[in-house]
Amino acid sequence: MDTPSAAGRTAPVPSYLDRAPTEMFPSMSAPDPRVAIVDGAITAFRRSAFHQVTEEQVATAAGMTVQAVSNQFPSWDGLVMAVIDRWNSQRMRPLLPLVDRGAVVFLRGIVKANIADPALMRFLTATVNIAATPEHPMAAHLHHEWHRFHSLVKTTLSDDIRRGLEPETMEPGRGAEQLIALYEGLQLQSMVRPGMNLLDAYDRAVTRLRDGWSRAYTPPVWDLNS
Repeated sequence: MDTPSAAGRTAPVPSYLDRAPTEMFPSMSAPDPRVAIVDGAITAFRRSAFHQVTEEQVATAAGMTVQAVSNQFPSWDGLVMAVIDRWNSQRMRPLLPLVDRGAVVFLRGIVKANIADPALMRFLTATVNIAATPEHPMAAHLHHEWHRFHSLVKTTLSDDIRRGLEPETMEPGRGAEQLIALYEGLQLQSMVRPGMNLLDAYDRAVTRLRDGWSRAYTPPVWDLNS
């Protein structure tokens, strides 16, 4: 497996990354070297910045040799995508029941989870640069994951309107864009502003956002003085 170098970033992403996480790791209770390697990589990414993690660090954390890691994940990009799938699934699985309480509560649950364990969000934020590089082999997969998240929030907001949790004056597609922008923007600020109370900031901002949703749509104005 290539380390995170120019060569590693151009290596093809293995086809198994197109499968669902349960297919990638069919038996989480049975000994599986891939699971041990991915868990070792998660440990390594917790300890160090994204660009600092090496294959050697992953092997050490997994209790394996570098060759054993390379045999299972010949592509560094493939390992990174497997980490995203497994780590994000571990965070999201216990939060999914919050969807029944509405999109705003669901994202608030994610905020609380990120505060309790900020390492995953640091890791995911580091992949934004990759997603924004169209020719990168991981870009399409990352785009797919972001679109899935937007679709989940949009669908949840549609259900919220139907159940009377949100007003009919809010268009779900735009509402999802705004709510995710609020969540991701505040999350990013909290990373570079130590001491910021992220949960309070989310609660304040989403209260104002929902107040706007309850009003009749106003066409966008780029010049506030016009």
